[in-house]
Amino acid sequence: MAEKIRQILSDSPRARWTALLIVSFTMMMGYFITDVMSPLEVLLTKTTADGGLGWSSSDYGFFAGSYSYINVFLLMLFLGGIILDKLGIRFTGLMSCSFMVIGVIIKYIGVSTNFGNEHFTISAINFDIPMSVAVASLGFSIFGMGCEICGITVSKIITKWFNGHELALAMGIQVALSRLGTAAAMMISLPVAKAFHDKVSAPVLLGAVLLIIGALSFFVYNVMDKKLSRSVEEAGRKESNSPEEPDESEQFRFKDLGLIFSNPGFWCITLLCMLFYSGVFPFLKFATKLMVANYGVSERFAGILPGLIPFGTIFLTPLLGTIYDKVGKGATLMLIGSIILTVIHIIFALHILPYGWFAVIIMIILGIAFSLVPSAMWPSVPKIIPMKLLGSAYAIIFFIQNIGLALVPVLIGKVNDYDPSYTTSMSIFAGFGVAAVIVATLLLIIDKKKNYGLQKANIKK
Repeated sequence: MAEKIRQILSDSPRARWTALLIVSFTMMMGYFITDVMSPLEVLLTKTTADGGLGWSSSDYGFFAGSYSYINVFLLMLFLGGIILDKLGIRFTGLMSCSFMVIGVIIKYIGVSTNFGNEHFTISAINFDIPMSVAVASLGFSIFGMGCEICGITVSKIITKWFNGHELALAMGIQVALSRLGTAAAMMISLPVAKAFHDKVSAPVLLGAVLLIIGALSFFVYNVMDKKLSRSVEEAGRKESNSPEEPDESEQFRFKDLGLIFSNPGFWCITLLCMLFYSGVFPFLKFATKLMVANYGVSERFAGILPGLIPFGTIFLTPLLGTIYDKVGKGATLMLIGSIILTVIHIIFALHILPYGWFAVIIMIILGIAFSLVPSAMWPSVPKIIPMKLLGSAYAIIFFIQNIGLALVPVLIGKVNDYDPSYTTSMSIFAGFGVAAVIVATLLLIIDKKKNYGLQKANIKK
């Protein structure tokens, strides 16, 4: 048995960490594009005479939510999980990268083309938005479809290479590198735009170039994946949820989805994911303007403060992942992170100490919460779902998460049109935090009853 284990490529630390860095780089470039326009609301909402695109807060909210429209309303993310389990990692990864590149090109056309006063209108439902919003949103929707499918693919890749090894640490590093892409977008997009005379298209073009490089790197990973599959075949083992004890049947069957839908722990993690991320990612979309309006921060530095949230996760998420790997307490980590999220949004809603220095402190603390939950949540899924269904499981989680990412920005954009003080919108975010605390507590209770092992260490001794 020892000889066979050595023959498997994923048992080589150098090989599995190299594979991780390659796919993490692809996701990092994807996350850069995801938030490349988040700090640009202050420019997008300026009038065309002042060099902006003349978008309203509602227009910006519609655009921010468009990331998830195809995933949610056309069920593409759910279908993407089935494609992943049926057709495999290599095909799904290249497909999703292609969607990302196509989407960002359309998005660039939307923000770089002068459409004049042309609008996209659907009279039957009284829907009317500027054409630049419509085109940019179409591109962002296609990109979002690719990025989310790529995300579930990468999650399955990491489980494939790190099961029985440093799984939580590996997922933590992948999340950290993705957050590095987010932090870079939050911190440099506005300065880049201003360097090119307030051109919103400049940072988008930069992101498009970086994304193409990231997509090409996935071809390199596919070569490694083929070598891994070959080594597994030569060792006479199956790629399963347990390297030592393969499942009797590894073929995906639609009826097996019942194992996911009937799992209470899975639904707790899914709801926690939606609630927690609804309190973070949509907040980042509006946080730059919040810093200007409520904390007296200049436009030049306003994007840097929200960037502290993902930047902090770069260091903390791998650290917390290591703790989960060696000590356990995954459900506890998720509960603590949810509590911190709730407290921070309550502080924002109450306008406590409206000074720039205090905004820095609470952003850093929010970054801690943003590290606690993902570092424990994503590595917990393989503990309750078999490997052959992991792609579908992650797809369902991402699908429900995307419902929040699609609808919450639209809601916040409309609320901010009527309450520019951000009191109402921050109260909504705090409500998501309270609900997340309730679900995380329920998960802790269910784990004790069902013995999923969420409180146990990941590394097998």
